[in-house]
Amino acid sequence: MIAEKGAWNRLRTRLLFTGPTLLAFLTVMIVPFAYGIYLTFTNWDGIATTHTLVGWRNYGEVFRDRVFWKSFGLTLKYVLFSVVLINGIAFLLAYALTRGLRGQSVFRAGFFVPNLVGGIVLGFIWQFIFSKVLVYVGTKADIPILGASWLADPDKAFWSLVIVTVWQYAGYMMVIFIAGLMNVPGDILEAASIDGARGWTTLRKMILPLMVPSFIVTIFLSLQRCFMVYDVNLSLTKGGPFKSTEFVSMHVYEKAFLSRDYGVGQAEAFVLFLLVAAITLLQVYFSKKLEVEA
Repeated sequence: MIAEKGAWNRLRTRLLFTGPTLLAFLTVMIVPFAYGIYLTFTNWDGIATTHTLVGWRNYGEVFRDRVFWKSFGLTLKYVLFSVVLINGIAFLLAYALTRGLRGQSVFRAGFFVPNLVGGIVLGFIWQFIFSKVLVYVGTKADIPILGASWLADPDKAFWSLVIVTVWQYAGYMMVIFIAGLMNVPGDILEAASIDGARGWTTLRKMILPLMVPSFIVTIFLSLQRCFMVYDVNLSLTKGGPFKSTEFVSMHVYEKAFLSRDYGVGQAEAFVLFLLVAAITLLQVYFSKKLEVEA
């Protein structure tokens, strides 16, 4: 009896503290997610009050939608370049700003600020820079590559999105790398210095292996954010010119809400979720194998 009362009291205490959070998680995350999966098996158009089950037909439409897979391939290219540049630049900034540079705290804050700007606002800011500021500079200084707006060129528009993404997230990832660098044991570096290790050798043999946990986090975050990019894509290029920068999230939105084919759009969103989840899980799995003990 005493044991039963003790178990009930523990359960009641746990529900008291975790119940509201669990309820919020269920109502905001789990229930909408499950309902979204259900809608992938319907022909709902997003407006009608009724819909019918169509089985796996929507998933068949997903695999036949060439535009979806073209936009996914373009997104993969964007993710590859963005993730590499974000993490490479972020690590270099973090390494430079942990070397005792004068005023390094000011530089850290300055590089982090772009992450605080919302994606829609960020897109409009850079739209003005690419269309007005850089064109003016290119015209006055006779720099051909800046003589016309990058946003009007299908190839350069893609790279403009990469530049803006790197500018936005590099400072955020830099903060994570700074925390990782500050946790590198000083005695290991001191021992390496006594053994004659200097500069690049210390960085490659000692620091980078110990920074693997930080790289796992930053690559995971940058993968997730780059795959799901929509706001910057919308405000900077709107998918143009000629749909040359229409990433997969924008295509899914247009399929569901503009084409009024919500069932197929939701199926595409779920397939995208599975693909991104598989890629990120593989990244974490293989990255974990590179971890070393300090």
